[in-house]
Amino acid sequence: MSSSDLENLIDLMARLPGLGPRSARRAVLHLIRKRALLLTPLSDAMQRVAETARECLNCGNVGTTDICDICADDARATGELCVVEDVADLWAMERAGVFKGRYHVLGGTLSALDGVGPEDLSIPRLIDRVTTESISEVILALNATVDGQTTAHYIADQLEHQVTLSSLAQGVPIGGELDYLDEGTISAALKARKQI
Repeated sequence: MSSSDLENLIDLMARLPGLGPRSARRAVLHLIRKRALLLTPLSDAMQRVAETARECLNCGNVGTTDICDICADDARATGELCVVEDVADLWAMERAGVFKGRYHVLGGTLSALDGVGPEDLSIPRLIDRVTTESISEVILALNATVDGQTTAHYIADQLEHQVTLSSLAQGVPIGGELDYLDEGTISAALKARKQI
């Protein structure tokens, strides 16, 4: 392995989210030291994923088949469709283990500044799914950002009178202390208060 190969690997690792050049160097050194235990199996796994990974034709999830396991599971055809911005959000919802319906991945959010319109996202596919899949409720699980809320309002306008629409609750997280929260979070929590 030449030093240019090592530098190339470090540069590629540094492009990963959460890793900078120093963290990438440490990770590469660790992988080399644990070559048989980590580097070779990681390389093999990455090659298999590179060959087999694909986007679900139905919802946009990532898997190894044209239709992901969630969409293929008849037990998940509850009539509930959870709309998320990207696959990482879908995976986070699945880790929580509380949603038993199906998903729809938008592939981002509307953003006038970045030139992202409805046609750049899977919003037309979402509208089609609502009419063809007997969807009774659409849950908008979008991030509480300006673009996320703009996207939620746009989708709500498009689906008005077609389906029940809901969104995730927003406000103070469990274990959160008011002193550490921003004004927007406190405002949302106050508006979404419930009777005890």
